[in-house]
Amino acid sequence: MTTPEPQPVYLGGPRFQSDPAELYREMRRDHGPVAPVVLDGDVPAWLVLGYRELHQVTSDPQLFSRDSDLWNQWDRIPADWPLLPMIGRKQPSILYTVGERHRQRAAVISDALESVDPFELKGHAERFADELIDGLCSRGSCDIVGEYAMLLPLRVLARIYGFSDEQGPGLVTAMNDMINGREGALDGQRHLAESMYALLAAKSAEPGPDVASRMLANTAGFTVDEIAQDLMVMMAAGHQPTADWIGNSLRLMLTDDRFAASLAGGRHSVGEAMNEVLWEDTPTQNVAGRWTTRDTHLGGRRIGSGDLVLLGLAAANGDPHVRTDAGALTGGNNAFFSFGHGEHRCPFPAQEVAEAIARTGIEVLLDRLPDVDLAGPAAELTRRPSPWLRGLSALPVTYTPTPALGATP
Repeated sequence: MTTPEPQPVYLGGPRFQSDPAELYREMRRDHGPVAPVVLDGDVPAWLVLGYRELHQVTSDPQLFSRDSDLWNQWDRIPADWPLLPMIGRKQPSILYTVGERHRQRAAVISDALESVDPFELKGHAERFADELIDGLCSRGSCDIVGEYAMLLPLRVLARIYGFSDEQGPGLVTAMNDMINGREGALDGQRHLAESMYALLAAKSAEPGPDVASRMLANTAGFTVDEIAQDLMVMMAAGHQPTADWIGNSLRLMLTDDRFAASLAGGRHSVGEAMNEVLWEDTPTQNVAGRWTTRDTHLGGRRIGSGDLVLLGLAAANGDPHVRTDAGALTGGNNAFFSFGHGEHRCPFPAQEVAEAIARTGIEVLLDRLPDVDLAGPAAELTRRPSPWLRGLSALPVTYTPTPALGATP
């Protein structure tokens, strides 16, 4: 008697909110390192769970392409498919560019970000973090996610890209509205686009020491449209995952005794907690996607030409074939997939910017609110129900009220 083939797994629902790690373990047990999944509307795809298999996919852009025009399911995708913003038709941004053109665009972005002075970056992050905490410190309680982590990264990114400080709060609201995907999403997207094109027009007329001006000055021959698209992609990719990196790291430090020393006034565990999160609780769980250019085999599965392959970053980080002692602290091991891999991975200078913002945000908060503690049981903390990004819905905390910086005692 033959055992029936396990059914494809729906990539959505409450399991991604409650315990995605256990779900990935079940999928690996039932399907192996590459699992069949279905997306909204019963659209089929493959989720790569294995570390080695993910390395193979991201190392071979000729076979596993970023060109979404290859998808063999377009004829059944409706115009209002809810995942189109995540798995859309090819757009004029670096996300969907392939080959030499992609390498040139990535170089332009890396060069522009590499020129950001690390001391200035840290100074901007400290200033905006202090400004946000000044608005919270006298209250004695707050939601770290909604009132701090979700407001900080884009303020810093907007500043180094060339926006004025006065434009920052409006850009944060627009970006968060767009990410939330509710009634304000389209207005938020429109505000970001209009602001970006206005910024590029201003910097074309009067360049400054900022990322936008450096990208405009590059001689690789990219259009204003291409630069605007890439800057918007960089803002979105740099904001939400960094906000979740802050929130997830603070959750770990507030709930795990191994990191209690940091809350007693030291900083030595902050970097270790941040590294642990990138292994165990990475903000970017799954990434869409790659499309096969021909029939192939991967992880014992036959993958058809034009099939959609999703990158299971969180699952690969927990692959027992490479994490034989998953309970041990990861220390300085940076072999995680949390920033991707291959030519479409997050550019290294962008990783450095994200790490500087996240670490500064955590350190400033611990300095300013040294007795910060959870406002309720850790078991009551909830996650956003997303298979793509993993972050807390809220992180309510309490602390001793203190005056704002410069306030009269």
